[in-house]
Amino acid sequence: MNIKGIPTGNSKEDIKVREKIIMNFYQEWKRNNPSQRLYNFDLDDYINIRYISIVETVEHSSKNYLSTLAVLQLDCILKLAKKVRVVGTKQGDKNQNQFEKMIKMEYELVGIGKVSLVVGIKRTNKEKVQYCITVIKT
Repeated sequence: MNIKGIPTGNSKEDIKVREKIIMNFYQEWKRNNPSQRLYNFDLDDYINIRYISIVETVEHSSKNYLSTLAVLQLDCILKLAKKVRVVGTKQGDKNQNQFEKMIKMEYELVGIGKVSLVVGIKRTNKEKVQYCITVIKT
């Protein structure tokens, strides 16, 4: 991925371009990872990529240049992020209805900063699903 092609501004056009970059990245990632999951060492379990992972990450990470760059380091983040705390779901957030809890995780990405990875625990089968990735503003 050529980071020179990623717009750094905050215009609607810049955000749309970043949305496409993230969407294309996930499509390629899923082709290269047919199991659609990676093992996280801290959780001692797999973190799965599902449709909600892509929807939430596109919506939130595309709004910030550094968050978009962070998404492009998905493998590293999924494997090495460390659990910070477990929280409940947001009341009234229909995208979180399928989860019983959310795990807040963090990972320090060189050149980008501290990244937040939110992982949902599904109510039905306890599967851990990547919910969103964003850079934590300091």
